[in-house]
Amino acid sequence: MKRIALVLACLALPIAAAEPAKDAAKPPINLDIGTPPVIVVKHALAQRTSRLVRFYEAGEVGLGTDGFIYLRDSAKMSLAKRQIAEKLIDTENEERKALIQALADSNGRRGGEAEVWPLMRERWHKQWKSGWWLRDAEGKWSRKP
Repeated sequence: MKRIALVLACLALPIAAAEPAKDAAKPPINLDIGTPPVIVVKHALAQRTSRLVRFYEAGEVGLGTDGFIYLRDSAKMSLAKRQIAEKLIDTENEERKALIQALADSNGRRGGEAEVWPLMRERWHKQWKSGWWLRDAEGKWSRKP
């Protein structure tokens, strides 16, 4: 009887070992994952950046601590230029949201945008050039050193 119990216990081991642990740590989020949805959004963001750079360098548009782009100083802008900037900002911010969602989904974290946002905010802040404007949580602007 003991032998049968031992044999059954031994047979059960590979099955138990093959099951993934329910408490297993999730792998870290890969911000450079190359899935088609991520690539498409990153491409669109890169193309828009070339149009936004003139606004960044002029100090008219800046980066908020939340990871979104904001109109900073429109006092010297013509109405047409302001409308162009606002349209670019609106599109940029929507695609930033889309990138966060695509990254979460591509990393197997459907609905896990809250995990991705801090990582992307940090990356965008690091990519921000010295002299470009940053907005803190209270809405105060300062130049990146």
